[in-house]
Amino acid sequence: MLWHAIAPSRRFTKASHDVVRHPRLNSDAKILLLYVQGLPDGCVDRPLSEHARTLGITGRAYQKAKKALVEHGFVHEWQQQNDRGRWVTVQLFANAPLTGEAAVGVRDGRDAEVAPPSVHKRAVGQPAGRVAGGYTPVDEELGKNTSHPPTEAEPEAAAELEPEAESAPEVAEGERVLLSLRHAHRELHLGAREARGLAEAAAEWLRRGVTAADLRQALTSGLPAEGVRSAVGFLRHRLVQKLPEAAPPPVEARPVPRAAELVVCKGPGDDHVFRPVGEETHCGPCRGADARQFWLAHEAAVAAQPPHVPWRERVAALVASPGEGGECLNGG
Repeated sequence: MLWHAIAPSRRFTKASHDVVRHPRLNSDAKILLLYVQGLPDGCVDRPLSEHARTLGITGRAYQKAKKALVEHGFVHEWQQQNDRGRWVTVQLFANAPLTGEAAVGVRDGRDAEVAPPSVHKRAVGQPAGRVAGGYTPVDEELGKNTSHPPTEAEPEAAAELEPEAESAPEVAEGERVLLSLRHAHRELHLGAREARGLAEAAAEWLRRGVTAADLRQALTSGLPAEGVRSAVGFLRHRLVQKLPEAAPPPVEARPVPRAAELVVCKGPGDDHVFRPVGEETHCGPCRGADARQFWLAHEAAVAAQPPHVPWRERVAALVASPGEGGECLNGG
């Protein structure tokens, strides 16, 4: 059985069992959390990365520890402009997990309404004094503050968040949109691998004519009132369930047939032209006149022929006239 052999009477930090026994925080994240929680008032104006360097937590180890603290609500960040118009990173460090809404309330001085009981109530961001149980908002990296708006992906993790070179343009754009959601809602924070796993689903929206801004709006609007428990699961469900219908294919315009050139009719009368449909050499009126002439000639020829005499009548006529061959018919 373990116990404190000599319990310190001063200069100690009270640690919640929810932090010490947290199953998803690694040792670096827990040490960093406890270290910042026990800082004196004069040391809270430094960025989290500087405190991590003091503890020897740098590089990938720091990125992994910070990512865990962000995902589980202990660290919250915002990009905003200071009094001189320069963009800076503002951090809030809490000794208890906070949702994005609760963190905004603490930042804006509405912590009495939104913060859980374990977070002491005090407006943050004042030039003097320290947030009880929290971390005063500070500029993350003073050397990186610029007059330009923040990029969609955090510079400190740029190497990890670069999309694959062989990705299609829509997939790369969809991945960038997914990574930028952390700036709109901390609850939608995705890691590089998580964003890459959802990039193809986001790319399908872009292929269907949705702009990157509209896609970002569709993913960040109407979040659940109770908060987002899993950013990956929530975004995957929304990307699939709210996928817009594909736009119908454009109707190809049928080419207008080119009209034939005018030709001179070979029919009688004065010269005149017409536009042939095929290879005809006479215009329609001339062809109609020729057809009428043909039928008139045919009817005249039929009318000039002798009337038809049935064969029985012809035989009877031959029998009645022996001189014209009737002897042969009578057997003589």
